[in-house]
Amino acid sequence: MLLLQQFFYQFLHALKNLLPIVTVVLFFQLAIFQTLPPEPFTIVIGLLIVAVGIALFLLGLELSIFPVGKNLANQFARKGSLPLLLLFGFAIGFAAVVAEPALIAVAQQAQLISEGRVDGLTLRLIVACSVGAVMSLGVLRIILGWPIHWLMIGGYVLVLAVTFFAPAEIVGLAYDSGGVTTNIVTVPLIAALGLGLASSIKGRNALTDGFGLVALAVMVPMISVQLYGIWVYNFSSAAAVVSNAGTVAPIFWLLKAIIDLATMVKDILPMILVVLVFQYLVLRRPLANPIKVVVGFSMVLLGLYAFVLGLKLGLFPVGSLMAEQLITKNYNSLILLFAFMIGFATTMAEPALIAIGEQAEHASPGKLKGSVIRLIVAVGVAVGITVGVYRIISGDSIHYYIMAGYAIVVLLTAFSPRYITALAFDLGGVTTSEVTVPLVTALGIGLATSIEGRNVLIDGFGLIAFASIFPIITVMLYAIVVEYVNPRRSVQT
Repeated sequence: MLLLQQFFYQFLHALKNLLPIVTVVLFFQLAIFQTLPPEPFTIVIGLLIVAVGIALFLLGLELSIFPVGKNLANQFARKGSLPLLLLFGFAIGFAAVVAEPALIAVAQQAQLISEGRVDGLTLRLIVACSVGAVMSLGVLRIILGWPIHWLMIGGYVLVLAVTFFAPAEIVGLAYDSGGVTTNIVTVPLIAALGLGLASSIKGRNALTDGFGLVALAVMVPMISVQLYGIWVYNFSSAAAVVSNAGTVAPIFWLLKAIIDLATMVKDILPMILVVLVFQYLVLRRPLANPIKVVVGFSMVLLGLYAFVLGLKLGLFPVGSLMAEQLITKNYNSLILLFAFMIGFATTMAEPALIAIGEQAEHASPGKLKGSVIRLIVAVGVAVGITVGVYRIISGDSIHYYIMAGYAIVVLLTAFSPRYITALAFDLGGVTTSEVTVPLVTALGIGLATSIEGRNVLIDGFGLIAFASIFPIITVMLYAIVVEYVNPRRSVQT
């Protein structure tokens, strides 16, 4: 009965979070295009399925992924084996990313658009190895107590330096590859590991030391993919690969649903195997409350599946249609307004952001409010996507925008309160998840394809990067302003 009450509460909460998206759709369809969306009943059903998915997902996280992640970190801390901890960090980082559907999609698009010059599998392996290595570094940072701001400042100075020399064809792709490494399942697990480890080590603070792993997982692939691009476009004579992939005939919807669910299980199977291997073979301890964990993880899977299914039914078709309508009519000002509103609305509905906001609130009683964090992040994403869309419309080089954005981030990092630094960078990573990435990617590629003189590879990618940069800026600015207004008070509502 308690579980049912919790589900109902999460369901109502999810419906409330979806209201901004519904408002954006109705505003553009009724006020701008003066037509009803096609198949409105299907859209409503899709939104209800999305709400059910979010509710199941968040409830499953509380039952399974968060406790498992924190317990693993506690057990490793008690065992006191640094090599094992570093190995686990690499394994979980690699496994979480190598089968990430959003990364696979971006890699396939890059290979197709670059005509085989950028190899999709190589790109995925480079990103997965980068995330694995940086997860080990992040674990080491928590253990040794290194301040996160020095790592982030140094890292992004290196990002900017590499960007200066990187070919234009790879810059947007590199930043997008960093953005899609963090998904709806991996973000909570990575965050739980960091929080669990920080809580287990004497002298560490959950807020300042527990967050930051997600931020590192986003940053380092930006460097490695750009280095790969420098090699590919300057020193490699890679032959073009022509794709012969045919279209798949439609099959019965129930069979398709089962296949989709099986694919979802396959995508996160490497991560599950890593957790089980380290739990049973390395630590040699059984899972605490295994039935509860299995039930919770099943809820996560079913919730994630319902969430994606609802998006396909309700949001993606109408979102793509509206983008096409705006591009066809060549309403630049309305395209910018749409970019801002859809950026804000989709971010408010991101389950990974909701989960991290709640964890931040729990880690800092009285200091941070999850709803305020989400609002500030949503504004940042909205501004970022609007700036990114303006860049595509104007035809400006992405180099200058990205470098200027991260230069501001580095400057703010030096002045922002230390308790907000790691969280701010993590929040920049969680904005690029299951809701935002598909809509934003489709918008960027659609604009680059439709506007004369634009190159899809150079101009079509990069919007995800803008969606990652600006939330970091808005969160840090918020913390600086609150500290300035009331220096005796931490960020709170």
